[in-house]
Amino acid sequence: MINAQDIKNGTCIRMDGKLYFCIEFLHVKPGKGNTFMRTKLKDVVNGYVLERRFNIGEKLEDVRVERRPYQFLYKEGNDYIFMNQETFEQHPIAHDLITGVDFLKEEMVVEVVSDASTETILYAELPVKVELEVTYTEPGLKGDTATNTLKPATVETGATVRVPLFINTGEKIRVDTRTGEYIERAK
Repeated sequence: MINAQDIKNGTCIRMDGKLYFCIEFLHVKPGKGNTFMRTKLKDVVNGYVLERRFNIGEKLEDVRVERRPYQFLYKEGNDYIFMNQETFEQHPIAHDLITGVDFLKEEMVVEVVSDASTETILYAELPVKVELEVTYTEPGLKGDTATNTLKPATVETGATVRVPLFINTGEKIRVDTRTGEYIERAK
């Protein structure tokens, strides 16, 4: 059990039979009344964000989570098979539990978050930036770099990313896996 004032970003709590991660918190001390914590909690299973107020001193059930590196091996139906880098055990993880799954390449190492007490996998997180090769895009025009115009490009994982006009087929680019946006050319 933890006190409400101990909630920080990344804290995992069990509430109403569900697991939630704190994604935002604010310690509020109004001029009148008691101090409280205003939080935004993300449901681990379906990703819904919930705003919740807790009074200072309120007891919450915390969940101990572990973060471990897992390597992606292959896809089987709707599940993705990952190998634990420490024990070499293979575990299937459902499609909807992987953030940024459209940018997942074979042999990529991701961070898997699991409940330490039950060993249940909560979700898998790709690195924030990944380097991917552009497999197809319309050719750009020479010298057309003054405008901030974007065009669609297909990357090696099959996902479509909006890239600047000067990017051509065969080039490597960096992509933000959280938003799916082009960041820069890979060097």
